[in-house]
Amino acid sequence: MTTIPHLPIARAVLLGLLCTASGLSGVADDNPPGADGKTVIPKATLERLDERLDVTFAKYGDRTLQMDLYRPKNAQGMLPAIVCIHGGGWGKGAKIHHRNVAQALAAEGYVTASIDYRLSGEAKFPAHIHDCKAAVRFLRANANEFGIDADHIGAIGHSAGGHLAALLATSAGVAELDGDGGNAEFSSAIQAVVPMGGQTDFMSQRNREKSASAAIWQQFLGGSQEEVPETYRLASPLAHLDKNDPPVWLITGEKDDSSTRADSLRQKMDDFGIENGLTIIKDAPHPFTVKQVWFDQMMDAAVPFFDRTLKNQTASTDGTEE
Repeated sequence: MTTIPHLPIARAVLLGLLCTASGLSGVADDNPPGADGKTVIPKATLERLDERLDVTFAKYGDRTLQMDLYRPKNAQGMLPAIVCIHGGGWGKGAKIHHRNVAQALAAEGYVTASIDYRLSGEAKFPAHIHDCKAAVRFLRANANEFGIDADHIGAIGHSAGGHLAALLATSAGVAELDGDGGNAEFSSAIQAVVPMGGQTDFMSQRNREKSASAAIWQQFLGGSQEEVPETYRLASPLAHLDKNDPPVWLITGEKDDSSTRADSLRQKMDDFGIENGLTIIKDAPHPFTVKQVWFDQMMDAAVPFFDRTLKNQTASTDGTEE
């Protein structure tokens, strides 16, 4: 696994290196893989969690959307929250498909919400990001009920969910992307994000060529980049990035397309002085969260980043928190 930190201060650079070098994720330590190597969250971990399933967070007429919430049992005080966004080419999948990520992160001291969102067969962009923003607003509106620190909410997603998580981070205040899913009086801004295997620049030449023939892209955005360039720009996290955006840590598989490493986004974040980094999981393909060894490496990168940005915790060289 390779970690490439791009952080504005030297101490943060050291911490970025420690994220993957010292194996700080507690889930990986007690998590024997299944016989087929697939990701398994151990029973002992699940028993330490409270869950609230199928909580409605947005309504559009008769249409409702649900999330599954996880929180450590007996946790005291208000905890940071993380919105977990599944992949599936924007046209398939459900909250259950990011449940492992939500459960593993909750065990690290977070309230996590694995969410559903409207898929491309039902609604075109920007419906998908409207729903993600509605989920953030719902968590803020109900922070006291769920024991959430409303000032510290992050997001993580894979593939299409990685794109939506990145867009959630860079598009705070973009009225076209807010939607009307409820709780409009609350902010949909987040304070940290981990996009995994997602696209961040829909206006690139690579994606111009991809969109000309990729049916899932055309269904998602209503045509090719050449046909609807403004929609592609609106959907592009890079297009909205500014100096006020939160820290970003990208995770991708070594065998995934190089566009998922978000070179242009990270360079622009460097220019703005925003903390960012990249973890490349050795030998991993695009769908790396399904295999235990790669899932554990993902957690080893994501957990220290969220601890630092949402809990204001750092780690010493012996792996203890400071």
